[in-house]
Amino acid sequence: MVRWAEKNELPGLVAIELAADGLFEQVGIVFPPGTTQIEEVDDPGAVLVEGEPPVGFALVGWVDGNLHLEQLAVRPDNMRQGVGGRLMAAVIDHAAAAGAPAVTLTTFRDVPWNAPWYERHGFSAMGEAEWGPELRALVRHERDLGIEVAPRVVMHRAP
Repeated sequence: MVRWAEKNELPGLVAIELAADGLFEQVGIVFPPGTTQIEEVDDPGAVLVEGEPPVGFALVGWVDGNLHLEQLAVRPDNMRQGVGGRLMAAVIDHAAAAGAPAVTLTTFRDVPWNAPWYERHGFSAMGEAEWGPELRALVRHERDLGIEVAPRVVMHRAP
């Protein structure tokens, strides 16, 4: 069942993010060193989790008035069991309940479990002309951090 994280669960989510990120090595993507996204979170109200203990999480925030999916990670041994889909559905439901006009995200364009997976969940690519100032700054920040190690895409969908 998807629920909001508890504060004491945040440190344990680091291992999930690192394990999920490790899968990118299979397609030649190695992330630059540094902290994980979840390590920088101190508000459990920004993190949806599934499982006790959690086996996956979705980190959300607000960008240009839209709910923005900052990170979706599932423990590799729990993948292909619907965890990611349930987390995504909860993000979309939260966006609708909060009155967000859209859910946005940035992801790798050509990685099968990234852009193609989000497309199957109703997302489509956003042209740069559609980006608001905060989204534009976020993409620039990702590039500055070195995350643009393979072609990336900005995507959105209505809740």
